[in-house]
Amino acid sequence: MNAPELRTDDRPVLGSDLHLELRGTRLRAGLVEALREAVRGGRLAAGTRLPSSRSLAADLGTARNTVADAYAELVAEGWLTARQGSGTRVARRADPGDRPHRPLASLPAPAAPSHNLVTGAPDLASFPRADWLRAYRRALTAAPDEAFGYGDPRGRAELRAALAEYLARARGVHARPERIVVCAGFAHGLTLLARALRERGVRDAAVEPYGLELHAGILAGAGLGTPVLPTDGRGTDVGALGDLADCGAVLMTAAHQFPLGGALPPDRRTAVVDWARASGGVVLEDDYDGEFRYDGKSVGALQGLDPERVVYLGTASKSLAPGLRLAWMVLPEELVDGVVARRSVHGAPSAPDQLAFAEFLGSGAYDRHVRAMRLRYRRRRDQLVAAVAAHAPATRVGGIAAGLHAVLTLPPGTEETTLRTAARHGLAVEGLSPYRRPTAPPPPAGLVVGYATPSDSAWPGALEALCRVLPS
Repeated sequence: MNAPELRTDDRPVLGSDLHLELRGTRLRAGLVEALREAVRGGRLAAGTRLPSSRSLAADLGTARNTVADAYAELVAEGWLTARQGSGTRVARRADPGDRPHRPLASLPAPAAPSHNLVTGAPDLASFPRADWLRAYRRALTAAPDEAFGYGDPRGRAELRAALAEYLARARGVHARPERIVVCAGFAHGLTLLARALRERGVRDAAVEPYGLELHAGILAGAGLGTPVLPTDGRGTDVGALGDLADCGAVLMTAAHQFPLGGALPPDRRTAVVDWARASGGVVLEDDYDGEFRYDGKSVGALQGLDPERVVYLGTASKSLAPGLRLAWMVLPEELVDGVVARRSVHGAPSAPDQLAFAEFLGSGAYDRHVRAMRLRYRRRRDQLVAAVAAHAPATRVGGIAAGLHAVLTLPPGTEETTLRTAARHGLAVEGLSPYRRPTAPPPPAGLVVGYATPSDSAWPGALEALCRVLPS
């Protein structure tokens, strides 16, 4: 016998992944109207599969026929569709008066540029999917049950041990696993550091004259002042740190300055560490693309000069992919507790991802991938230099001894016009001027070209488009 059709309340009803507000006293009519309104208002998007009539009837405490009849009525009206094997789904409606609100995902995206040379990303098409999948499977198979809990706020012990070995071998970093904190990207790590430094009484953290505004903003957001160091023909002048009475930290890209591209000269590397020792300050070393050096001997990490005065920050964003959200800090002993106290496990990379990366490092797959990409990016760099020399002799290419980008110095006064021409030709590329700090001297007219960003198939077209827009 069918369940009664009467209801005496208007409470919300939760079906299988389906929340409905049923009103009135007749359940079937209330269900029809609630579903119709959910579709009309956009809460149920076109193509959404509804619970089976049996499942929803069980949740409502009514007969299956009641739900089936409601579904049938809405199918007849065109709100739903029902097909064997596909279930009951929200229909796609063409009537503008009844069309459900389209979800954001279905809105037309702005036209993408035809060619992308914006810096900040590697060739994502070259992500080692097969090797990563093998590492993930091995890691999950071997993972203990406790790996799926909240875990150590410093990150998985397996990854910290693997990183300690790799960083010592490849970057000259003095790292012990207990000094390593895994974080969800460089910005996450810098945020933790900035807050810990501010609570230790640091008032100012100096920054280089050219760099990402995001990073200076993170320091400022933690309450730190961000005085700008001067620059000269040899790069950032760290000698000025001694004149900054309130400065307790400095953020640097010592191995490959971003965006200009040079390495901090040896005497200035020594000088910045000497300043930190004498003042009790801390150097925050952003080693954002340390694996990719093409000419001459590799420049080791600054941290190797004094692990108690330099914080090393690294990331897999350039070597693998930014979407992994895998980064790490190697901390002086005095900062470990303060940073760990602010590092929430909820903002960290997932434990399976950490375990997979540990396996990827330990198996040698990471080294093989980096070596292969280093050769690929070096070929692109060489092709970029040759093409610019042939098609735009008035443009100089610099900052190319390492990294994933080059700086193209343009004839004076041509940066903005070149960028506008690039946009008209569907080429996404950045100018050098936006990387200037407010008090730094104006840089020369230039472009920052991310030659690692395109896929192998897209690279020739992107290079050709670049040469077409450069001043001849």
